Amino acid sequence: MVRGLTFLALAYLLSVPGAFAQAPGEVGNAAQTEQAMAWLERLGPALNMTSYQGVFVYARGDQVHSMRIAHRFRDGRVEERLVMQDGGSGEIVRRGMNVVCVLPDQGRIRLDEVIPSGPFAEAFTSQLMPFGQWYLPELVGEGRVAGYDVVTVALTPKDEHRYSHRLWLEKSTGLLVKSHVRDVDGAVLEHFQFTSLEITDDIPDVEFEIQTRGREITRSLDVEAARQSPVGRMSGWTLNWQPEGFVPAAVPRSGKGKAVAFSDGLAAFSVFVEPVTGLKMPTGASRIGATTVYMRELSVADRPFLIAVVGEIPPGTARKVADAVSIDDEMARGWSARDH
Repeated sequence: MVRGLTFLALAYLLSVPGAFAQAPGEVGNAAQTEQAMAWLERLGPALNMTSYQGVFVYARGDQVHSMRIAHRFRDGRVEERLVMQDGGSGEIVRRGMNVVCVLPDQGRIRLDEVIPSGPFAEAFTSQLMPFGQWYLPELVGEGRVAGYDVVTVALTPKDEHRYSHRLWLEKSTGLLVKSHVRDVDGAVLEHFQFTSLEITDDIPDVEFEIQTRGREITRSLDVEAARQSPVGRMSGWTLNWQPEGFVPAAVPRSGKGKAVAFSDGLAAFSVFVEPVTGLKMPTGASRIGATTVYMRELSVADRPFLIAVVGEIPPGTARKVADAVSIDDEMARGWSARDH
């Protein structure tokens, strides 16, 4: 569930001067874009600095999960507790940069990746990406979600390498209370929504105490490490093409191989390069919701390697990224030497 939620990761959305220059006669569109950007600039701070509690559902393809959340911002520190409502018991408790995960039904898990803050990832507030170059934001309506008045912002990609997004923001705080990821035909691939919500500073301390029995895994979120250059993880292999606007971001863990994540400020994908060991993995593309997994095999210096691209990008884009990976002969021989 932790890993699944990270696929909804959004970055703090900032405009770029001149990115939305309009031709004469498109003043109305320019005004809509300006209003949409004003709402989006509230989104990042609202995620951490708004105190609330409630239940949200998250659907990817035919997989639907529900979680209860309490989130409090007090004295400059985030406190949060996420409790699984289905698919097994467990909870995640965060106090500032310290995170404790208890999953008694799942056994030990890795917490090397950034833990979500609320329904989204820590990267939301730590990345400042000029997403406006790659998406056109528009204010498209108003409504109500979980009893709160909201505005709706649509983000339309400017090329075929991204999905479109629709965000519902609570009017008084800018808190994201609902979101869609949609394909080129408008079909909803992923859906997040609060089914119950109370925006309040009056949340008792007990809501942030661990209440599940089981193995506890404690980690400290190393935000600075997540910001460090991933160039070292690309040593020995090269990505010769990626969609314009996607730049190296946080570095995911990868067993025996090397991996690098890329983000355009809204969407993200990771490239994994690993030697093939044991049973061969099926190659080609698969998709769960908006998340594509594309795998191909590449032989270098008589050594087979598995290239995997995983992220919320269209299958055609994932394939193009995977096909753009090249591996140095020296790295291939080095891996072969370690295996022996």
